[in-house]
Amino acid sequence: MFATRLSALLARPWMPVWVLLFSSALWGLTWWPLKGFASAGLSGPLLALLTYGAAGLAGLPWLLRERKDWQPQSALLLGIALVGGWGNTAFVSAMVLGDVVRVMLLFYLAPVWSVLGGRLFLGEQVSARRAAAVGLSLAGAFLVVGGMAAFHAPLSAADVLAVTAGLGFSGNNILARKAQAVPVASKTVGVLLGCGISSLLMLGVLSLGQGAAPVALPPWTAKGVALLMVFSLLWMGLVTFTWQWSVTRLEAGRSGVIAIAELVVALLSATLLGSETMTAAECLGGALIAAAAILEATDSRTASPAAHPAALRKKAL
Repeated sequence: MFATRLSALLARPWMPVWVLLFSSALWGLTWWPLKGFASAGLSGPLLALLTYGAAGLAGLPWLLRERKDWQPQSALLLGIALVGGWGNTAFVSAMVLGDVVRVMLLFYLAPVWSVLGGRLFLGEQVSARRAAAVGLSLAGAFLVVGGMAAFHAPLSAADVLAVTAGLGFSGNNILARKAQAVPVASKTVGVLLGCGISSLLMLGVLSLGQGAAPVALPPWTAKGVALLMVFSLLWMGLVTFTWQWSVTRLEAGRSGVIAIAELVVALLSATLLGSETMTAAECLGGALIAAAAILEATDSRTASPAAHPAALRKKAL
């Protein structure tokens, strides 16, 4: 009875929007534990490896169990693992290295990539409503960091990582939308494993230039190890699964704009939980970003056929 009711609830056309908003909120809070683990001596790539990589290994049985389902679209699953994995690795590393607000601004060029990518690769239409939402979100993000003053300093490693993280997340959204035959669990595990592999590669590059320091583990207590495992298997596993589930059922452009809610949560939490404060311009920017997310989330258009397998079968007939 419970399973039936849950299935009916998840089938509602508005559910992917709210699941993505929930996932975005978790992403917006991710900087907090990441900064905590970094202060304990973990570098960004090593932290990504221990969190995502561990969760990916734990989910490997699900990936193998569903191989008959995803084999026809194995190339798309590999692409999801590569771009989604890099997006996560770059995001974690940028958040550890840089300022939360600046990293989030550069990362949130992602809606632009999602809308453009959805148009170019999936043939999605860019409506006036969606264009307005993208414009509001970018204008708000611009105000949040003080306008042009944010770009007076040259791009740092954290800046480059933040931009490429946004590209990776947008690419993941587009491929996840296209790979309708790949189960969500397989997409989730693929991203986690891809993150582990990209983290290993980044650690290898750092080790070549800096010796063994980037891969050295700090002295940790049993409590620290337990917290890292909880963060890896519960927090990151949940946020990755809910993200993949929702973006599979939403247009790439729409998911990219709705996910702007992550920036709002990150800014508010950085103010309440961290040492950062928000100026009047930042508050106005946050309001514009929230308005953009609400504008897209309350779009009255019906869900796309991809969200309803029965509709796809009817169309094929």
